[in-house]
Amino acid sequence: MANIELPDFMKYKDKFSTSGFVEKIRRVAKRAGAKLVYVALILYYTLESDRVSVRDKAIIIGALGYLISPLDVVPDAIPIAGLGDDLAVLLYVLHKVWGDVSEEVKAKAKAKLNTWFDSDEMTTVDDLFVDDPTNGPV
Repeated sequence: MANIELPDFMKYKDKFSTSGFVEKIRRVAKRAGAKLVYVALILYYTLESDRVSVRDKAIIIGALGYLISPLDVVPDAIPIAGLGDDLAVLLYVLHKVWGDVSEEVKAKAKAKLNTWFDSDEMTTVDDLFVDDPTNGPV
């Protein structure tokens, strides 16, 4: 993963709620693109796993809170760049917890993604993962 400076997304952990997450994803899904939504869904479903430590769950909650918050580093209303920082944070956290993400979680996220995106858009998530799972998402 490229070295980029990430915002202090952990200060957003109090912004996370299930209803806020669902509403945000529903509202920005098409504009955000399948890749951002897929990563967000994987992290969201990973929260339900008992394989994930409390520390990693806190990091996931911080990242999803950052996604939900309208007051992040680059406001979401700014075209293209507005959701880029959100994707960077989500990918960073996904890389951190990758070893705890089950195939079941990925399948559940992809199934949900299929309800919002057509097959052409779905192909954009295929390059998210590398062949070697120990390396995590790209």
